[in-house]
Amino acid sequence: MPVFPLQTLLLAFLGGLLPAIVWLSFWLREDDEHPEPNKYLVLSFVYGMLAVPVALAAQLFINHFLLGSQDIEATIQITPLTGFLVLLVWSITEELGKYWAAYHGGLKRRVDDEPMDDVIYMITAALGFAALENALFIFGPILDGNTELAIATGNMRFIGATLLHIAASSLIGIFRAFSHFKLNAVKKRYTWTGIILAITLHALFNLFILLHTDSMFLAFSSVWILMVVIIFIFERIKSLHIEQIKP
Repeated sequence: MPVFPLQTLLLAFLGGLLPAIVWLSFWLREDDEHPEPNKYLVLSFVYGMLAVPVALAAQLFINHFLLGSQDIEATIQITPLTGFLVLLVWSITEELGKYWAAYHGGLKRRVDDEPMDDVIYMITAALGFAALENALFIFGPILDGNTELAIATGNMRFIGATLLHIAASSLIGIFRAFSHFKLNAVKKRYTWTGIILAITLHALFNLFILLHTDSMFLAFSSVWILMVVIIFIFERIKSLHIEQIKP
């Protein structure tokens, strides 16, 4: 069993953690008037990290049966339907994992008492997930001593995959936010709508990334545009609590 240098593990972990903290501080400022307790934010973040090995194990299991010895890029070229099915299953494991993390971190607790909280806990869990996932991606280059590749990988994931996780999880949080004061049955329908949309977005992003350069540009551009839209939606969500408590 290989023994990895502690310094390599630490650098990879910090390379994944610090960018996630930067994004998290940005989104938490959106809720600076009614901030969530640090305890439950940390729980959501840590649970998001814990969801990574579970999602990874599920993906390896699926890969064994659907891909065999073939990689995902070759599968998409030869049998597109099978390739997209694999990407869809990957997305399901990750989006459900992040929702589980947010739910147990803060959504099921009394501190989730206003619509914006739904989005904040989803984003926090997503960034916990992204932190560990990114660390795993840059671990290899750091272990090989390829610092430039490690930095390039971290930068690409900072503006790409990390934002995808934020955008996808935000969709779930937004749907929960707009149903925050509704009956539980309605809230469940809204939540599952958000989950389905998040899974679809995630799968399509991965598909475009794997196709060719033009599609990669489209995938990144779409996520950035979606993030701008989400910021505007945040402002609308902030007003929901005020409207609810008006006499």
